[in-house]
Amino acid sequence: MLSIIVRCLPIAHQRLSNQRSSPQSLSTQPVKFPFPLLDFDHMGSIGSSLRSQTIDMSSKSAKFVENTIASHKVVIFSKTFCPYCKMAKEPFQKLNVQATVIELDGNPDGDEIQTVLGTITGARTVPRVFIDGKFVGGGTDIKRMYDTGDLQKYFA
Repeated sequence: MLSIIVRCLPIAHQRLSNQRSSPQSLSTQPVKFPFPLLDFDHMGSIGSSLRSQTIDMSSKSAKFVENTIASHKVVIFSKTFCPYCKMAKEPFQKLNVQATVIELDGNPDGDEIQTVLGTITGARTVPRVFIDGKFVGGGTDIKRMYDTGDLQKYFA
């Protein structure tokens, strides 16, 4: 593996080689990554600039989410291109259970609805699946529940 790194990063290898030959320099001069955009000294600055979104839970989108979950047995908040969303929908189709599917990427309020879901469930990712008004998980959770027979118990 070192040979791959050496070929990709000859400057870093040269610096490391120089430091290995002089143990005193190891403690006084840290190795700098040769590419400034990937400098490990500054890696935290990108993520720290991101801020979580806050949402008014009395907003139109929050009321829509609340009413939709309350008025349907199964609700899946989804995006049309998402493979995990497809994974979440398939077990309900196999069980002939009608699920109310809300496609967020086709909804002008989709981003705000997703933020509401993040507030309610702890994550903005899709799918977000609710059964009997309760959040039960995402795509892999629903697949696992179907495979173990736990999903079928909701509809027995």
